[in-house]
Amino acid sequence: MLERIREGSKGVTAKVILGLVIATFVFAGVGSYTQSVDTSLATVNGEEISQQAFQEAYRVQRNRLQNQFGEMFATLEANDAYMANLRESVLEQLIDEELLDQNAEQLKMRIGDAQIKQLIVDMPEFQLDGQFDNARFQALIQQSGFYDASSFSRYLNERRVRQQLVESISATEFALPYQQELAVKLLNQTRDIRYAVLSTEGMKQGIDVTDQEVEEFYQANQGRFATPEMIKLEYVELNIEDLANDISVTEEQAAEYYEENKSSYTKQERRRVAHILIEFGEDKAAAQAKAEEVLAKAKAGDDFAALALEYSADTFSAENGGDLDWQTQGSMDEASMGDALFAVTSESPVADLVETDYGFHIIKMTDIEEQQIKPFEEAKEEILATIKNDQALERFYEQQSTMGELSFEISDSLADVAEALNTEVKTTDWLTRSGNLPPFNAPDVMSIAFSAELKDEGLNSEVIEVAPEQQALVIRVADYQDADTKPLSEVRAEINQQLIQEKATEIARNKADELVDIIKAGESAEAGLSALNAEFVEHAALSRRDATVEGAIVQSAFSLPQPQESALSAGSVELANGDYAVLQIVAVNEGAVDEMDANLAQQQQMMLAQSAFATYLEQLKANAEVVRRLSKADPGLF
Repeated sequence: MLERIREGSKGVTAKVILGLVIATFVFAGVGSYTQSVDTSLATVNGEEISQQAFQEAYRVQRNRLQNQFGEMFATLEANDAYMANLRESVLEQLIDEELLDQNAEQLKMRIGDAQIKQLIVDMPEFQLDGQFDNARFQALIQQSGFYDASSFSRYLNERRVRQQLVESISATEFALPYQQELAVKLLNQTRDIRYAVLSTEGMKQGIDVTDQEVEEFYQANQGRFATPEMIKLEYVELNIEDLANDISVTEEQAAEYYEENKSSYTKQERRRVAHILIEFGEDKAAAQAKAEEVLAKAKAGDDFAALALEYSADTFSAENGGDLDWQTQGSMDEASMGDALFAVTSESPVADLVETDYGFHIIKMTDIEEQQIKPFEEAKEEILATIKNDQALERFYEQQSTMGELSFEISDSLADVAEALNTEVKTTDWLTRSGNLPPFNAPDVMSIAFSAELKDEGLNSEVIEVAPEQQALVIRVADYQDADTKPLSEVRAEINQQLIQEKATEIARNKADELVDIIKAGESAEAGLSALNAEFVEHAALSRRDATVEGAIVQSAFSLPQPQESALSAGSVELANGDYAVLQIVAVNEGAVDEMDANLAQQQQMMLAQSAFATYLEQLKANAEVVRRLSKADPGLF
């Protein structure tokens, strides 16, 4: 099983590194992280984008938005147009990634297994106390939805190749010095302005809204007044934390557990090993003679690292003195090498010659860590927690089974389930399909809650594992409200205020346009502003990053042309609250080149790189055969 890790090397280092550190979990298995056959939602040059891949990408994006917007996300999700755009953007992202992957394949771009292996080992997420931890690695990738380590390795490989392609495209763009100077001047430019805000509050007086206008607005904006499908649930919850809180563990139980499981608190002896490999070649006898010669030198005290560099066929380990890292009993792939390592002593660290399928090995123990047993007092708190958790888990399984049996046998009530678990039936407030608080934010819970079996037939659910071995629920529907539209009587006042605001904004827009024309004609606008209870505010040296002035005014100020003797520069802009601002550019001040040069140049470089990549991607799309089946990407998939 030993294999080359570098060209020309057959050393055991390859297998030690790949076998002991990585191969058992990174390159094991032949599964894929998109293993199931599925109907495609799009094809890119004949390659399918599966429904499963789309659903997973959609779930990730939806969860990100939910975390970002919190309770506001429920409002966004109720907007059909918004969610349709979200689904479309997710599908487009998957199409872009597939195009990049195909392009990278055409360009023969590769990331070696050794690089991926090292990348995984170096990831801090998979380390404990600065060292790679296999158990942590396995747990984290499974939590992230990967079937095995092999699927994660392939996923990481694809991401790195894609990143390599993007970086190679972006790296071709650069800004010339004069372009950087021009960009710095523009970004550092300031403008002296004056502006006045025309408030709509005073303009609302006397505005009338007819019943017909309200009715027309209501009919044209039904989605705005929609209420989502809602449900109230009765539920019984099983939580391992609650079970653990009811369990007491004595010190005597902990001491007994310690004695029965002392091996778990024992750090096994470790030995560090170095080796020299002499390959058989065409003459095994000659190879053995050479190996015995090197062995004699090693036992005589010659520098082992120098001997490895001179004689070892495992050139990779030879560069590190023949080092094969720390080993425990049974950890080496070649049992004979492990036996030899643990047969030597500190006084005589070089073992007798060891023969494997790959040649003769001279083995030396270079360091040793003796077996260490953690004292009971140091392990006591950990043991108490372990016993409590084990007992709680046992009760969790028992009660979960009871929950399942009773909720099925007595399917029209949860009272018996609650009584058996010595708890109570709880009732939720109104819930929607998403945007709820835990544990009702879990997709599985709400999918079952809104199922016909519960909603229409009034049955109890099966046991729902919210978190395996941690939290479980049984639920039933207490009340249900179908998706609907609020009646006009309920929203009439809201619509009335909206229409008044729109009419006031229209008045403000017209007044602003009149004032802009006056300013551009070189006349004074003071009288017109005074009639509207407004006045100019002077603001010198306004920058693009100025946070003291409303963003819409800043953006408008830098979009207006520079003032000329023959043409004054003025404009108007609607503000977020419906008011209007009238502004005039008094002067334009050239930006200083010596301010933030490095940072701004870097920003320009990034903009150029992003533009180059966008152009490259559009070219790939133009030359590709992309078939989209957006009709399948509907809410029913989720």
